[in-house]
Order: sequence, then structure tokens, then C-alpha cells
Amino acid sequence: MEQRRSHTNGKGNAQAEQTSVRQNTDDVCEVGLSHSSEETSVMGVERRAEVVQLELSLTTSGDVRRTKEVQTRGIPITQGMVLEAFKKVRSNKGSSGVDKETIEMYEEKLKDNLYVLWNRLSSGTYFAPAVREVSIDKSNGKKRKLGIPTVNDRIAQEVIKRYLEPRLEREFSESSYGYRPLKNTHQAVEQVRKNTRKYAWVIDMDISGFFDNLSHEKMLLALNRHVSERWLLSYCERWLKAPIQTSEKELQERDKGTPQGGVISPLLANLFLHYVFDKWFELNFPSLSFVRYADDIVVHCHNEEEAKHVLSLIKSRLSDCELSLNEEKSKIVFCKTANRVGSFKNVKFDFLGFSFQPRTSANKQTRELFLGYDCAISRKSETSICKELRRSEFHRWTHLDIHAIAKHFNPILRGWLNYYGKFKLHLLDRIFGMFNWRLIKWAMKKYKRFKESMYDAGDWIRRIALQYPYLFVHWQHGFGRA
Repeated sequence: MEQRRSHTNGKGNAQAEQTSVRQNTDDVCEVGLSHSSEETSVMGVERRAEVVQLELSLTTSGDVRRTKEVQTRGIPITQGMVLEAFKKVRSNKGSSGVDKETIEMYEEKLKDNLYVLWNRLSSGTYFAPAVREVSIDKSNGKKRKLGIPTVNDRIAQEVIKRYLEPRLEREFSESSYGYRPLKNTHQAVEQVRKNTRKYAWVIDMDISGFFDNLSHEKMLLALNRHVSERWLLSYCERWLKAPIQTSEKELQERDKGTPQGGVISPLLANLFLHYVFDKWFELNFPSLSFVRYADDIVVHCHNEEEAKHVLSLIKSRLSDCELSLNEEKSKIVFCKTANRVGSFKNVKFDFLGFSFQPRTSANKQTRELFLGYDCAISRKSETSICKELRRSEFHRWTHLDIHAIAKHFNPILRGWLNYYGKFKLHLLDRIFGMFNWRLIKWAMKKYKRFKESMYDAGDWIRRIALQYPYLFVHWQHGFGRA
């Protein structure tokens, strides 16, 4: 992510740099995240520098050309920043918000839309509209509520996120991996793998309804520690408090939470948990380790007694910060291996779609088998993918040939391979075996000569896999047998 540097005005005065006030993290949630006299003075500073920018004129195709120099009114948001934010939002696609305007509709008047947005953002007069509530099914049968902003609002959030993110990144813990540039889920999983070799016990944590229960007051106080610009604080507050339009078209005001689906929500959530958990944990348990991906947290301990003690303190900490653990999903786990003897109830936990549990492995030098503790695709993830394959019913797509089916599914298959195949690739056999079986059923429906013979259809698919191993992505990795 490109970091935006402060410009100087004609008199050589530099824009006020953000001040990060460092206090004992115990204050963060007793917090009231109370500010010091130093913070108060920082928040009273207004940006006096005028920022010289190039006005960018957009053609109907979205191209950019330079025209004349203009000055903003103290808020360093350029038209170029707005344009880059639009490109990012467009690449992410997404559905419409409360105004029912799609990306395609927005682009019909792109130049005018972006100019108006820039004008409002750079003058401090942008106000966040309501977000559209959307419910999606969870694997446990419950519903997860998302808040979908308008296209215009997503662009505005992307602008502010890019402006704010670099300064916050410098503060975040190395043990935090969620929604951060240069960090990803595989890095988080790999770190958990390393930690389970060092620590015998794990606290598998899940914060109950984190995004819905995040305290606005404490969130804004956390922002005050790193943000001196009043306009920036104002925009973040407006997004936090933007109402939600329900499916019944009713507007609901919000006094807590940040909508899942908002562009800036993950960044604000990371900042909140940085103080609520990360810094607090590092200060109080310097000999222990943790891995956090958004609100999914894995804590590593040396023994069961230590794990119970740490868990009780974490519960108390979260309670002080107006949060709570999901008791059903949170548990203490023993990382059982050949060298860790004992019989305990929980020896398995899931993290980011992978299951950590005792697994038979082979010594790389001697090839001797031993019991280790490692991860692979979780049964929950596996079941979800198999359900998706069943719902597709592509075995009925008799209007397509095998090349068209490959073209359709290869991006999906590649995604599964790249993500779940990172650890224990061979355990994806069930998924790809099911896909090949669906191909056999497709062949039986498409070709009369295979209508009555499942064996002949399977033999035909196997011969194609041998002759054209690159036709389907998973065939390239040895999953060509039907």
C-alpha cells in the first residue's frame, strides 16, 4: 500500500504529522481509553498547510489527463486518490447499497460522480449514507448480517482507509495477520504450526459478535491516539454511526458495532483489538505467544493450568471492554504428539478453514512414521465444498463439452488448490474425487454410448486425464483418477 507523505506549503510549513500517544495499555479499556493532556493538545491542532494538487479530468473511458493546478482547503485528498480508490472498488465488484446503484450505473457518469465525491471529501462535507442490511447463511444454520455501503461510500471509505492505514500499520503487532497488507491467512496458519511445536496447549478463542458489539466510544478514543486531524476523526465517526436499512426498509440507528462489509471496518476493528487484546496480552504474558486473524484468536500456553488462568483473565479483559467469548466455540486444547503423553478431551481445533490435530507424519530423512501435530483442510471446509459441488449439478450440463466445463471450473478448482492445498495437499482427494465422479455422471448423460455403463464412462474420463493432464487444474496435481 502506497503511503501518502505530507506536503509542505509555499512558506515551508509542513503538515502536522500524526501523533501516537503511548500510554499503558491497561488504560485502553478501563479505557475508557482515556486521553492525556498531550492527546488533547494534538486533537486541537488544525492543519494549516494548503496542499497543491493537480486537478485530474476523467474521460468517459476512465482515463486520466492532467489539466491545471488547484488547491484543496486543508484536507489533503486529491482527485488522484479518489480515482485509485474507485479502481480498487471496481476490481472488488460487490452489490449495490441502499440507492440500488451498481458499479456499471456509477460508471455512466464517472467523471461527475468522482468529482463531486472528491469535492465533498476534500472540503469536509461528506456524510455517510445508510448501509443496506444483507443476511447470509452460516455453516451452523444461523444468519450473519452484513452491511453493504453504496458504491460512492465504498470509494470514500477506500480513500480514507488508504490515507490512514500506513500510520496504523506501524503500530500493529506482528502477531496480527487479518486484513493487513503483506500478511495473509497462510502466514497466520504457518505461525500457529510453529507455535504448536513449542507449546503443548492452545486456547482456541472466538469473540461473540465482535463486529456487532464494538464500542464506538472506545473505538474513537483508540483513533485519538493516532489521529490528530479532526476531519479524519469525523469521517470515521460518521461511518461508525451510519444507520442500517433493514430488509423491511426501516432505518435503524446504531450506537455500537461497525458493519461487516464496510471497506474501512476491518482496519478499525484491527485498531480496536490492537488495544483491547494484542498490546494487553504482550504486556501481561511476555513468555507466551498468540496468533490473531481479525477476531479469530489462538493463544499458546505451556501447560493446562497456565491455559486456564490465562483464559479467565482474557474473559475478564473482554468483559471490561464490553465484549465476550463465544463459550460454545472457545476451548482449551492439548496438542498431542508422540512426545506429549496424556489423555484429554480436546486434542483438535479449527483455524481459518484448517484443522489442527494429531497426524501421522514421516521423517524426511529416514521416512520413519511418527505422531506429530499438524494441520490440513478441516472437515467443515471439506463438507462445505462438497455441498457446493452437489448444488452446482454440473453433471446435467449436457449442452457443454468437456472443454467448456474445464473453463468454467478451473478458476474455482485453482482457488481450492491454492488455499487448502498449502498444507497436506493429498487430503484434498475426497473433494477432487467427488468432482471426477460428477464428470463421469456428466459423460453418462451426454453420450449415449455411456448411458448404461458407468465403468466405460469412468474409463473414458481416466484416459482423457492421462492424455490431457492440463485440461483440469487438479489433474495436474495427480487427482486425475475417477
